[in-house]
Amino acid sequence: MENENLLAIAREFGDPIYVYDASKIISQYNRLNNAFDKVKKVKLNYAVKALSNLAILKLMNSLGAGLDTVSIQEVNLGLKAGVKPANIIFTPNGVSLEEIEQVSSLGVQINIDNLSILEQFGTKHPNVPVCIRVNPHVMAGGNSKISVGHIDSKFGISIHQIPHILRIVENTGMNINGIHMHTGSDILDVEVFLHASEILFETAKNFKNLDFIDFGSGFKVPYKEGDIETNIEEFGQKLTKRFNAFCKEYGKELTLGFEPGKFLVSEAGYFLANVNVIKQTTSTVFAGIDSGFNHLIRPMFYNSHHEIINISNPDGKERFYSVVGYICETDTFATNRRISEIKEGDTIAFKNAGAYCFSMASNYNSRYRPAEVLWHNEKAHLIRKRETFDDLIKNQVDVDIFSTVVEEA
Repeated sequence: MENENLLAIAREFGDPIYVYDASKIISQYNRLNNAFDKVKKVKLNYAVKALSNLAILKLMNSLGAGLDTVSIQEVNLGLKAGVKPANIIFTPNGVSLEEIEQVSSLGVQINIDNLSILEQFGTKHPNVPVCIRVNPHVMAGGNSKISVGHIDSKFGISIHQIPHILRIVENTGMNINGIHMHTGSDILDVEVFLHASEILFETAKNFKNLDFIDFGSGFKVPYKEGDIETNIEEFGQKLTKRFNAFCKEYGKELTLGFEPGKFLVSEAGYFLANVNVIKQTTSTVFAGIDSGFNHLIRPMFYNSHHEIINISNPDGKERFYSVVGYICETDTFATNRRISEIKEGDTIAFKNAGAYCFSMASNYNSRYRPAEVLWHNEKAHLIRKRETFDDLIKNQVDVDIFSTVVEEA
């Protein structure tokens, strides 16, 4: 997106505000889909948790993507966006049997990641098709908080417990139609994916009536100019060859599944904020903005890098700034970052703000969550209104129980 478009959106809708470029989402979807164009059946299920706005889900549906969901609320969002139940997979962790049964009753594909629930669900619903999430014990991901396939992870059923899975399946007579894994996020090395994939292929051989194999996602996207990223085209070429060979060996054309989230929406997103104050100390120049980690927590939570540009003065002389928020804690977005000269009142933009940004926002410090805009066909569409004070208190119950205490005192 051009700076003038972003500035116009900030002027029209106010800031802070999230902006998503639909054309970038579409191009990322097509890029991943094209990487596997030699596979007969491919299913990309967008990971709703990355960005769950209904407009985004409708866009994914229009592209032909399914949805990967982790809560019954995400399932209901998908249904409300017009996605068919058969195009939704439910991959929760640590939820109750009751929630899984509720989702199953909607016609959604169930994915179970622990032995206890697998046995309980299989006993009660042996005819319902179930996918099994395995833990391949592959350490992968940008950092420990987003690496989920290692031996100590809470996710998935250990590959060393395959005999337990097979015993449950035999005893219950349940229908296993899919095998799934997800090793982590921000994985750069294609060979890590391929190594984990071999483990998944070996696991799949234990089940004779599969419809699909889901390889998860976790592809690394670039966070700044010149940054490294997963070579999707190389991965597509190598996994396609291996997957097609496995299908021939298996004796059936299976569907190859992925559940991309960050890959599809991260680079499409921009977070715009106004500069409230420039504060010079003895050693640092702070640019304090009208936002904080209540709106964008990833730099504080994951130590993630978001490129920051001054769209009000993009060609100005560069200086070093520490960009900080207005939360009454240390909420630092960047330390001594080289940015075009910033003045109070300027609008700055955080890049790569499409994934796990608004979806992790909160009302901490009783601040309102920001608006969201989708840029599509050269036009800005408001897809979420900015919160108001009424939104902040709408679920609070104003109880009148303290007057008696005051009188007794």
